[in-house]
Amino acid sequence: MRILYVDLEREWRGGQSQALLTVKGLRDLGKQVELLAAQGSPIAERVANSGIVVHTVPRLGLRLWAARTLRKLLASRDYTILHLNESHALTAAWLANAHAGAPLLLSRRIGFPLQKNALSRARFRAVSSFVANSKNVAQSLVDSGISPERILVVNEGVEIAPLATSEERASARKRWGIRSAEFLIGCASVFVPEKGQRHLIEAMPKVRAAHPEVRLLLAGDGRCLAEMKALAKGLGQGDAVLFPGFVKHVSQVYAALDAFAFPSEFEGLGTALQAAMAAGLPCISTARGALGEVVTSERTALVAEPDAGAFSEAILRLVNDSDLRRRLGEEGRREVELRFSAQRMVENTLRAYGAVLAKRAAPSL
Repeated sequence: MRILYVDLEREWRGGQSQALLTVKGLRDLGKQVELLAAQGSPIAERVANSGIVVHTVPRLGLRLWAARTLRKLLASRDYTILHLNESHALTAAWLANAHAGAPLLLSRRIGFPLQKNALSRARFRAVSSFVANSKNVAQSLVDSGISPERILVVNEGVEIAPLATSEERASARKRWGIRSAEFLIGCASVFVPEKGQRHLIEAMPKVRAAHPEVRLLLAGDGRCLAEMKALAKGLGQGDAVLFPGFVKHVSQVYAALDAFAFPSEFEGLGTALQAAMAAGLPCISTARGALGEVVTSERTALVAEPDAGAFSEAILRLVNDSDLRRRLGEEGRREVELRFSAQRMVENTLRAYGAVLAKRAAPSL
């Protein structure tokens, strides 16, 4: 089996993290896998550093260059599967008429309705199967008119690393200037409105009125970052809320935390939450979007509505109850090991490939 994975995003987000885990996992299982990506993009650099073949295209005129490169690659190599990781990749594959050869699989991670203009419909018709990362996203595809027979569900996964040592924890907290007596809760996510970081910031006055030792770390970048900094300052929480920006090695954030909070108002699955659970952190999450497929209230996480009042109450529960923190941390990690490991994701991706190829090979009746 020879797989060409295509991801043309210029920035590093959850989808690119999943792409890296997938191509490395496929390689480790003995599959021939290559990547087509934008020059200088984080995904191109990280996959190349893993020893996997990467084909790159210029950023200017990205999709046209990618379509041209795809045509050349398809003419010179016999790919079994083309796995498209995002919408730019689909456009390039459609322009290259790649669907005339190997089957196209398109990863889908958001539950927003598909666009229904003529160009979008033509692009989506070229897709052999959509790979939804959750039942919620799969249902959104059905609601957009995609036949259920063209949809496969493969939950995304995260690496299950050893728990942080006391030395790693101390080093991480020193990096962020957190004293040993302080309670640090945090989140790692892009700053866009639907991620809901404002709910955590707005929860801090009530939390710190009861426990002034609590601080909040919000890692990530995005268009709402400046607005969130202003909100924290306006609420008198400028010193209590840390904004370190984009953190390349997010495990250093998790190592420093006492708890993780995920106030997302809409989520395809939430790999940042999965990673926090895998790190053994007690978590607070909403159940919006597909998050209800990840967490079980009071067993693997505290579940709260995305508003300041609900999150302040949940944070105070964790601060006041060490036994609750321990239990949620243990159960959350166990849940990720069972259902959301990177290994399971790669194995299920291979099953999806097999299902698509078997369907393609089956004689029509």
